[in-house]
Amino acid sequence: MPETKNSRWKIFTNQLRNKYRLVILNDDSFAEKFSLRLSPLGLIILLGSVTIVMTALVISLVAFTPFREYIPGYGNVNDRKEIIKLNAKTDSLENTLSSRDWYINNLLNVFSGRAEGKPPKPAKDSTGKYAKTDIRPSEGDLKLRTDIETNQLASTSDKVSANKINTLSNFFFFTPLKGIITTSYNLKEEHFGVDIVSKENELIKATLDGTVTFAGFTSDDGYVIQLQHSNNLTSIYKHNSNLSKKAGDFVKAGEPIGVVGNTGENSKGSHLHFELWHNGFAIDPQDYVVF
Repeated sequence: MPETKNSRWKIFTNQLRNKYRLVILNDDSFAEKFSLRLSPLGLIILLGSVTIVMTALVISLVAFTPFREYIPGYGNVNDRKEIIKLNAKTDSLENTLSSRDWYINNLLNVFSGRAEGKPPKPAKDSTGKYAKTDIRPSEGDLKLRTDIETNQLASTSDKVSANKINTLSNFFFFTPLKGIITTSYNLKEEHFGVDIVSKENELIKATLDGTVTFAGFTSDDGYVIQLQHSNNLTSIYKHNSNLSKKAGDFVKAGEPIGVVGNTGENSKGSHLHFELWHNGFAIDPQDYVVF
């Protein structure tokens, strides 16, 4: 069988190599006009070469000449670039409009007093399983709560007093705002700073060198700016009309950081609410700052 296969392959290759002559004769005089000598193998090679050359030419015309614009669905390169630019501009406009709508909605919520949404009411128990349960605290519970709150307040007062006996006396505190103190520091009433009334549009200044850790608007306290100082000391300035610094800025003592105002739901008039915190505890600013 192998010899038969080899002999068939040899016969096939020999047939491909056989020479043939193509002759064109005059029909009247039988004179030879043209003759071409070729073989089946040469004809296959010739057709393959012509096919490759034609394919290369067509690809070159499509890729490197304006003929590609006439191909359905290909389009103009400049038109495609323009479409991409228009698409990018459309996305930018859409983002800008969304940001503007969000900003306007927030302003409307602030002006209408809806800055913070109310939490949804809990669903009532429809089974009536706990309708007769007495949830009022007993006398023992009330006494325990009173004792704990009293002890916590006393403990906080002791810690605040201990914080006063430290190196804070070595700091020179710059007066943030010259004016009249209307409400002093009162730990029992949870008023952790002092309220200072001054002239309208008076500048508010940093009391010490520090870094701005927060500068923004809250519904309760309006425009608030908070500074972190050395020795784990923090100062807070509330109810400003506007702020001149942003989070991350470093400020020097006495450098303007805002303007006195009347922003926030807790503000009843134009003033500055100023707080000092040391090691996580509020301290009386009047012990260190002369207003």
